[in-house]
Amino acid sequence: MAELRLGPLLRYVDGSTATVWVETSRPCAVRVRGADGSGGEARTFQVAGHHYALVTVTGLTPGTTTPYEVHLDGTGVWPLSGSPFPPSVIRTPADGDPVRLAFGSCRWAAPPADEKDPVGPDALDTLAARMAGDPDSERPDVLVLLGDQVYADETSKATRRWLAARRDLSEPPGDEVADYEEYTRLYYESWLDPEVRWLLSTVPSCMIFDDHDVIDDWNTSAAWLADMRATPWWRERLLSGLMSYWIHQHLGNLSPAELAADPLFAAVREAPDGTDELRSFACKADADPASVRWSYRRDFGRVRLLMVDTRAARVLDEEARSMLDPGEARWLREQALDAPGSYDHLLIGTSLPWLLPHLVHDAEAWNAALCRGERGERWARFGEDLRRRADLEHWAAFPSSFDALTELIAEAGSGPDAPATVCVLSGDVHHAYIAEPAWPAGTGPDARVLQLTCSPVHNAIPLAIRLGFRFGWSGLARVLGRRFAGHGGCPKPPIDWRRTGGPWFGNQLMTLTLERRSARLRLEQARGAARLDVVAESQLTP
Repeated sequence: MAELRLGPLLRYVDGSTATVWVETSRPCAVRVRGADGSGGEARTFQVAGHHYALVTVTGLTPGTTTPYEVHLDGTGVWPLSGSPFPPSVIRTPADGDPVRLAFGSCRWAAPPADEKDPVGPDALDTLAARMAGDPDSERPDVLVLLGDQVYADETSKATRRWLAARRDLSEPPGDEVADYEEYTRLYYESWLDPEVRWLLSTVPSCMIFDDHDVIDDWNTSAAWLADMRATPWWRERLLSGLMSYWIHQHLGNLSPAELAADPLFAAVREAPDGTDELRSFACKADADPASVRWSYRRDFGRVRLLMVDTRAARVLDEEARSMLDPGEARWLREQALDAPGSYDHLLIGTSLPWLLPHLVHDAEAWNAALCRGERGERWARFGEDLRRRADLEHWAAFPSSFDALTELIAEAGSGPDAPATVCVLSGDVHHAYIAEPAWPAGTGPDARVLQLTCSPVHNAIPLAIRLGFRFGWSGLARVLGRRFAGHGGCPKPPIDWRRTGGPWFGNQLMTLTLERRSARLRLEQARGAARLDVVAESQLTP
C-alpha cells in the first residue's frame, strides 16, 4: 500500500483552482478531495527512485475555506490519524479581499522536540502553533520563502550521522550533501517537522532559492565558478541541487496553466522514470543558465509579486558583470511594466537586498571595481579573495544591475497609473530592517518605495553580524564607505536612502497586509513554542 512520505504542500491558489504537492512511497494515484466536492487527481511520476505528484484541484469557489483530504489509491492518508492539528484547508480569495503576505528567509531545520534548539524557536513552527491553537486567528494568505529553504553546505548532527552511514565523510564534500538522494534527506528533515508540515499544507507558498540551497556564495564570481568546476564533486552537487529544487520548490510556484504548457513537466510525467529528462535539463541549465527561467510572477488580486532569481541568472564576466542575464532582465522589466493601472502594489522578491547599509553598499561597489581591474592586477587578486571571504555579492556588487533595478522601480512607480507602493522583499543578511530611497528632486516615483528585509526564520545570528550591521548604518560608517568608493573610482549611486526601521535581530517574519491602496507592515519575532511577539508595526500608506 502506498504511503505519504512528504507533504502535502499547498502551493498555488487562486479563486477557483489550487495545486497540492506530495511525495509517496510507491507509484499510485493521488486524489485531493475537498469537503465541498472540489478535487483533483494525478498519477505519481518517478525521479531517482522517488515518487511525486502535483495535483491540480478544481471546482473551488472564490471566498471560501474548504477542508481537504489526500487519498492514495483510494486510501485516506491526510489528515494523519490522531493529528493534533486542525484540518488542512484551501482558502480561495474573493475580489477585493485584503492580501496578507508573510515572508522571510534562511531556515535551518528545527531539531526534534526532545533536543535543545541552539538557535532559538523557529518562526515557522511558532506561527503554525499559534494558528493551530486559534484556528480563527489572523493567518497569512500566502507564505513567501526568499531562499535558503535547505542548507546543503551546513548539515545538522542528525544528517551528518546519516551521511556517515552512507559514505566516507573524509572524502570531499565531507559532511555536505553530495547527490540527489542526500538532498531529499534535507527536505525530509525540514518539511516533516510536524508544525511546518501542517503549516505548509494549509497556507499557500511561493519559494525561490538562494546560495545555501546549493552552496554558500553560489555564483559569486567567474573565478569562484572556475575553482568549483575544478573539484571532482561540484558537478553532481549542482545538478542534484537544481533537480531537487525543480521537484520540491519550483513546480509548485507555477500556475496550472503554466504547468500544462511546460514541456519538461510533461516529459518527466510521461516517462517511466523521469531522471534522465530532469538531469538533462539540469545539465543544460549549468552549461547555459540563460536557457532556464526560475523567476516567476504571481498575481493576488491587485497585488503583483515578481519572484526574481538572483543566483543562477548571473553574468559573471568581470567586464559585463550583471545580477541578471539580458533575457532575465528583460523579463523582469516586462512583468513590472505590464498593464499599468492593473495593480495597486508591486512586490519584487529578491533573496538579496537591493538597499544595504551604506558602508556595505560602498564596500561592495569598491570591491567590484577592484575585481574588474580598476586598480591593477594585484588589487584585483586582493578583491577576489575579499569578495569570497566577506560575501560581497549583493546588488551593490553588480553596479550596473543596481542602477537598472533602481531605474525600473522608478519607472514602474511613476505616472497616473502608478501603484501605491513598490516594495522589494529580501532576506539573506540575518536581520530585519526597513530602508527608504530618495531620488534627486523632481525625479522620484509617485509610489512609496521600500526595501523590506527579513531574515532569518530560524538560524544563528552571531554577535559580529549584530555589531557589524548596527555600525554599517552609522554616519561614521557612511564616511568610511565613501572612502572605499573613492579608492575604486566608484560613482555615487543614483539615489540616496535611509534606514527607517531596525535593525532587528531574532528568528522572525514580516507580514504585509495589502487592501486596495493601503499597506500595513508587521514584524514578529519567535519568543517561545507558540508566541510571536510584535516588535514593529507601521502603516506604509495613508
